[in-house]
Amino acid sequence: MDDTNALFSQYENEYCNKSTDISRKINLAITFSGEAKRKKLTEVDGDIKEADNIIKKMDMEARSVAPERSKQLQNKVKEYKADLASLKEQLSKARTAAGSEYDAARAELGLGMDYASSSQAQRDRMLSATAKLEQSNDRLQTGKKLLAETEELGSGILANLAAQRETIVHSRDTLHGADDNISKARKILTNMSRRMLQNKLIMFGIIGFLLAGIAIIIYFKVK
Repeated sequence: MDDTNALFSQYENEYCNKSTDISRKINLAITFSGEAKRKKLTEVDGDIKEADNIIKKMDMEARSVAPERSKQLQNKVKEYKADLASLKEQLSKARTAAGSEYDAARAELGLGMDYASSSQAQRDRMLSATAKLEQSNDRLQTGKKLLAETEELGSGILANLAAQRETIVHSRDTLHGADDNISKARKILTNMSRRMLQNKLIMFGIIGFLLAGIAIIIYFKVK
């Protein structure tokens, strides 16, 4: 059996256990009355939601296998959906019975429709206030998120500015270094020019001295 079939079988076992548990709780709730009955039926509501989610998972797995196998699994899913629909109907009947018992108890206490309307209005106002509070909370969370994004963007800009400043300072230091090198090179060239001039003067002096000596020698020989 491949992984998909194994996973489908696992979901199938989970649903069967959940279905059995739901049926047992509904039958148990029928034996209760008043608040205990309503609590048990509310608990069954949660179980039915879980069972519905399990069926959805089985349906997804059934669609992910080969067509010939998928058809068999989808037929099983249909059976489980029909079973869940039956459980929902049983729950609805049990809840209707609970409502009738509740209305009868209210009648015995002398509570009429005006009280129910008032209670419903109060519940509606509470729900409306809760919805407004949730909206305000959502807006607050959105504002916090925008503030955090703005702070992050500001931090990024400051980091970029700091990096640019460091680049500018580094460039300025490089230019100063280049200026220093140019000044040193200029001094070296000036010194070399002076030495070349001194060498030329010395060479011209030596040549002049030699020429003067040759002239004197020639003069005495001719004389």
